[in-house]
Amino acid sequence: MDLFGDLPEPGKQKDLETPIVSDAQAWGTVKEDFFSDLPLPSSAAETRGTKRKLEEHNNIEMLDNDKKEDLYIIQGFFAEKKGEREEMQDFHVVIDDFQKQIPNLHPSVSRLSYYAVYDGHGGVRASKFASNHLHQNLAQKFPKVPLSQIEKEIKRTLTEAFKKTDEEFLKQATKTKPSWKDGTTAITVLALQNILYIANLGDSKAILCRYSKKTGKHVAIPLSTDHSPQDYAERMRIQKAGGNVRDGRVMGVLEVSRSIGDGQYKALGITSIPDIKRCQLTNDDVFILLACDGLWKVFSSDEVLSIVLDSKKENENGVEADICYETACNKLANEAIRRYSGDNGFFLIM
Repeated sequence: MDLFGDLPEPGKQKDLETPIVSDAQAWGTVKEDFFSDLPLPSSAAETRGTKRKLEEHNNIEMLDNDKKEDLYIIQGFFAEKKGEREEMQDFHVVIDDFQKQIPNLHPSVSRLSYYAVYDGHGGVRASKFASNHLHQNLAQKFPKVPLSQIEKEIKRTLTEAFKKTDEEFLKQATKTKPSWKDGTTAITVLALQNILYIANLGDSKAILCRYSKKTGKHVAIPLSTDHSPQDYAERMRIQKAGGNVRDGRVMGVLEVSRSIGDGQYKALGITSIPDIKRCQLTNDDVFILLACDGLWKVFSSDEVLSIVLDSKKENENGVEADICYETACNKLANEAIRRYSGDNGFFLIM
């Protein structure tokens, strides 16, 4: 069973000249059972128990293959610029060796990395809290099973980490008088071996730069879906909860329909359940970029690719790769401010 709305597997894409949009369905609707695709409990019928034994036998054989897997190099770089706001409300997390933060991780997992961008609104507290706690909650809940079994649990694990982070922040927010009104978007990438799991809330985005041998061009593949109150499914959830959408915003105020924090809107349909997508890396992938909407409001995906790839070409003249990516990050940040982006910005390239 396909746990996620996958990006196309390598070699199965029909046309990379046009952006590829994931077909992942919106979650949180009444018709969908969120955990219906998870493994059956241990009390299942005898025939199902036989199936589990067969899977365990196959997992032993797959474990040897997991150890032989060649891993692509992944490293995080970032740049930041404060926009017109009085305080910096955006935060980032770059953990290239996330596996070191998870005790008793199964030895079949040889690479685990975590990257995130949080775009705060209404204050700095929600984005700062999420940047400090979400990956810690994920580490606590991360499954200690063999690599071949992790995919069965990763969707639940990521979702529970998001929900726990939101609940912990809201609990702390209500202890103050007046209560904190802060909220934050989140775009996170978990790199497990050569597979990316992308989870997001709100309107921060992630794109993948992939080279198309068919067209001879680099294309931007979207790895996330914006959560806007103007989207039909999001709007219906808000209205069913008793809220409304005015001028494209929840109650005429909040610009996103999913977030961490925003306690005053949680009873009106704002949820912390993320969209999760899965992407298999290939030899044709160049970089991934995560950024808050401060970048995307003034840049198209093609413009972002052009700036990064131009910086990367300098590597052909002996410039170290990390310097090229750091240069690209800073160019994007500086140009976004020059184009009068009114938002703060964090930009992350791998």
